[in-house]
Amino acid sequence: MKQAENLAVTVIAKQFNGAGNVLLTLASASGHPLPAFTPGAHIDVTIPDCGKRQYSLCSVAGEAHYQICVRLDEGSGGGSRWLHHQVQTGASLTISAPRNHFPLPQAPRTLLFAAGIGLTPLLVMAEQLAAQDADFTLHLFLKRHDELPFSARLEQLGARVVLHYSSEGDSLRQRVPDDLKRPHDSALVSCGPAGFMDHLHQLALQYGWRADQLHSEKFKASVVTQSVAGDTFAVEIASSGARYTVNADESIAEVLSRAGIDIELSCEQGMCGACITGVLEGEPDHRDEVLSQKERAANDCIVLCCSRARSPLLVLDL
Repeated sequence: MKQAENLAVTVIAKQFNGAGNVLLTLASASGHPLPAFTPGAHIDVTIPDCGKRQYSLCSVAGEAHYQICVRLDEGSGGGSRWLHHQVQTGASLTISAPRNHFPLPQAPRTLLFAAGIGLTPLLVMAEQLAAQDADFTLHLFLKRHDELPFSARLEQLGARVVLHYSSEGDSLRQRVPDDLKRPHDSALVSCGPAGFMDHLHQLALQYGWRADQLHSEKFKASVVTQSVAGDTFAVEIASSGARYTVNADESIAEVLSRAGIDIELSCEQGMCGACITGVLEGEPDHRDEVLSQKERAANDCIVLCCSRARSPLLVLDL
């Protein structure tokens, strides 16, 4: 099984960043510069007894260090609890190089909609747009004032940031921002919990947004994405002609890994994009949260850990 490049880092700062959030600053343990990244990128963090977890990079552009902001989720598999309660300044961590399947789109006007800690990738996008003197607005939805993260950086963005607090009757379900009612020549970029994202996209479509104007990243894979249920089909490795059967209770990634095929895996939930692979023949059944609508329509790539096939055979560019 192919693994992503591993980087050794040291936690050089740990601080609270709004109620329930902890901000970790990571420096290269070797002294070599950490790889550059673009807004929307994330890294994998290896958590003892939990495996890899994905966190968006939220560092200020040009800084030598990485920053991630982690929300404490008591219902999670333990990754956020470990980073909140176990990791201290000076601790060593293993991370991946940055990976970006949520890039900032190019558009005359950009609307950024974030819920809670979904702000992390969008804040870096907003700062880049501000540096370019671009036309944008960042809408941030929170429950209460004490949850506000990155207050100093948001203040620097000025009037281009609009804060919404559901405790004051200003949630997306209670009040639709006027910005969302004007889709012309705009890109709608969003990040947050699945419920927030689904409702936002429903509203956008009601107000005339096209699907190709919507760009998003969810916190967690949906239930259907995590399922590998479906009919049996075959995959063929283009370089060798070898064929393998994928049964209803297993994923393509599991079958190929068992056969010794060298593929890269990380989240294994269709969230990170590590295992995106080219498709030369056949029609994928996309069940990931990574590919855009345009990429799905092209049917020339597939996320191996969760997606399946609508055709009896997929020929993979491996």
